[in-house]
Amino acid sequence: MISDNNLTYRSEDFTISISTDEYILRFRDADRFIKCCEECPNYARSWVCPPFSGDLEQELRNYRNLLLVVTKIIPDRSDIPLKESQLLIIPERNRIEQRLLEMESIYGGRAFFCSGKCLFCPGAKCARQEGFPCRHPEKARPSLEAYGFDIGRTTSELLGIELLWGKKGVIPDYLTVVCGFFYNSDDVCF
Repeated sequence: MISDNNLTYRSEDFTISISTDEYILRFRDADRFIKCCEECPNYARSWVCPPFSGDLEQELRNYRNLLLVVTKIIPDRSDIPLKESQLLIIPERNRIEQRLLEMESIYGGRAFFCSGKCLFCPGAKCARQEGFPCRHPEKARPSLEAYGFDIGRTTSELLGIELLWGKKGVIPDYLTVVCGFFYNSDDVCF
């Protein structure tokens, strides 16, 4: 059990590898998911959010495989307000995202972080809003959703984990953090 800000929870990591070609074929629906991104207030205002330049699919095809990393965060109680969900998610995001950056330096490859606000400029406006390059390009990474992937289908079909949503202002039975690592090495270890 992990305790942070008087909230106690446990986390479970699940991983699975899939070829990049298969992942793109089965789970990428860029038109649909980029349209969802366009509705977000961070669209075109954060360097980890679309629109991106270049051929995103070709960029991914430079890698043979994807290691999908899904973390379930299971709180010890069921009455936590939705507005406090980030108190559970951020420590796990920090842990996972740090490990993915380490994997980039070990294996090469390309990490994709959890959807949501970039954590590397806390409290500051993203430099993109001011027309400047990213302040932390060595650390900031987009999410798989930002590249047009269906994360609900991904977790359900590949790992049997359904994404849950809060109801009546309370978080669900568990929260889910989904990240990925595209790579060419023969084997990677999360």
